[in-house]
Amino acid sequence: MKKVQKTLFLGMALILLGSPVFAGGSKQGAGGIKVGALFNQTGGQSSLDKPSYNGFLLAAEEINAAGGINGTPITVVAYDGETDQTACANNARRMIDVDKVIVVAGLSDSNYALAAGQICQASKIPFVTSGATLPTLPDLVGDYAFLAPFGDDIQAYACADYFLKEKKFTKGYLLTDDSMEFTTTLARFFKQRFEQGGGALVLEDHYMNKDPDFSAQIDRFLAQARDAQFLFISGVPDDAGPIVKQFRDRGVTLPIISGDGFDTPLIAEIAGAQSYGVFVATHASLENPSAKVQNFVKNYTAKYGNPPENAFAALGYDTMYLLADALKRSSDAGNPTALRDAIAATSGLNGVTGTVTYRNGSHVPNKSVTINEIVDRKFVFRTEVTP
Repeated sequence: MKKVQKTLFLGMALILLGSPVFAGGSKQGAGGIKVGALFNQTGGQSSLDKPSYNGFLLAAEEINAAGGINGTPITVVAYDGETDQTACANNARRMIDVDKVIVVAGLSDSNYALAAGQICQASKIPFVTSGATLPTLPDLVGDYAFLAPFGDDIQAYACADYFLKEKKFTKGYLLTDDSMEFTTTLARFFKQRFEQGGGALVLEDHYMNKDPDFSAQIDRFLAQARDAQFLFISGVPDDAGPIVKQFRDRGVTLPIISGDGFDTPLIAEIAGAQSYGVFVATHASLENPSAKVQNFVKNYTAKYGNPPENAFAALGYDTMYLLADALKRSSDAGNPTALRDAIAATSGLNGVTGTVTYRNGSHVPNKSVTINEIVDRKFVFRTEVTP
C-alpha cells in the first residue's frame, strides 16, 4: 500500500475566491463549502485527469467570482489518486473524515471511480465521476453515486452506428484490454451493437494494460483478419499511442476507432505521423462554434497558457457547474443527503459537453456523442451521434 502522504502530489490544493492554489495541507477559510476533487494527476490516467482537474478548478474560480453558492464561496480540496485504486480509496476517506467535504468529484476511469465511490457511499457522501463511463457504476456503488458523462453503452453504440451507417463498414476487428472494467464493458457493447446492425467481427483478440509489445496480436491480425475494414480498439490512454504506432509500423492502414479512452494527445505524441485515421467517440468537440464552448476554450487557454488538451477538460468544468447548480437548489447546502437529492433532480443543465438530465431515477445522463478524427496530429470534429 502506498503511504497516504505520497498522495500529496499537489498537496491538498485549496482554492478560495481570489486566492491561488496552495500545496501542503492548507486550511480553508471560514464559511466555504468544501468540495472534494479526486483526480489521477500522475500515472497512466494523467493525460485525462490533469485536464479534467484544470477544468474543474477553472469552473470553481468562475463560480466564486460570480458570488459563489448563494454568497458562500466554494473551497476545492484536491488530492492525487496516482492512478492507483488504493490511493483513490484512501484519499476519498481522508477527504471525508479529515477535510469534511460534502461531495467528492473526479476520476476518468471506472476502476478508480469504483474504489473511491464505495468509500463515499459508505459515508453517505455524494460522489460524481467527471469522466468514468461505466453505466452500471451507480448500481454497483449505490444511490449516492452519479455519472456526469454518458455511459459506455452510449459511446460504444455511437462507434458502431458511425462505422455501420456513415462509413458503410460491415466487417471489423476487435482488440480488447482485458484488465479494465471500462474496456471490457465498452468492447461488449460495441460488439452487441455492431452485430445487431448487421456487421460481423472477423477476429477478436485481447491484451493487458501496459503490455509493451503487440506483435503477437498484429501477427494474428495480418494472418486472420485480412477482410476487416476497420479496427475497434478498446483501450486506455497509456496504451493508445503504442498500439496505434505498432499497427501502423506493420503496414496496417485501416481506420481505427475507439471510445474516450483514446481521447488523449498521447496518440499523436507517440505515433507521430502514424496517428492518421484514428476516430474517437468522446464528449465534445472543442471546435464547436457555440458561445459556451468557445468561452470555455478562451478562459481555459488564458488560465493555463494552452488550449484544452481534450474533452476531459470540459468534463471537469461541467462537473463543477453540475455541483454548483445542485448546491444552489439544495434545501440545505451543507447537508450531503440534500445535495444528493438535488443532483438527482438535475434537469436541462446545459454544459460544454451537452445537456445533463437525470430521468426516471437513473444517475446516468443520456447525452449525445461526438466523433473526432486525428488529422495532422490534431483532433478534428466529424459528427455528433445520438444513439
